[in-house]
Amino acid sequence: MVAEMRMVRWMCGFTRLDGIRNGVIRSLAEVAPIEEKMRESRLRWFGHVKRRSVAAPVRRYEMFVPPCGKKARGRLKKSLEEVVREDLRVVGLTEDLAQDRRLW
Repeated sequence: MVAEMRMVRWMCGFTRLDGIRNGVIRSLAEVAPIEEKMRESRLRWFGHVKRRSVAAPVRRYEMFVPPCGKKARGRLKKSLEEVVREDLRVVGLTEDLAQDRRLW
């Protein structure tokens, strides 16, 4: 996010010393936040995968069970399923809507 704002400031010709807030610079440049774009692409991929047949190789991730063993230290990373579920909640969609392309 920091690198993104640095690039947007550079495109607009502003520096941090100018004291202009990020929201104002974003509205001037008409740039969407990177989080929204990443969410959009993840949900697009999710819809693509859900529309495939169950026998397709790309659907294997749903049936994949990670091997049990020694886990890494610290907080565990979110799985793709958890991230997509959270994205669907933020956008206000359900998994069933992935089958209907007319909504996108």
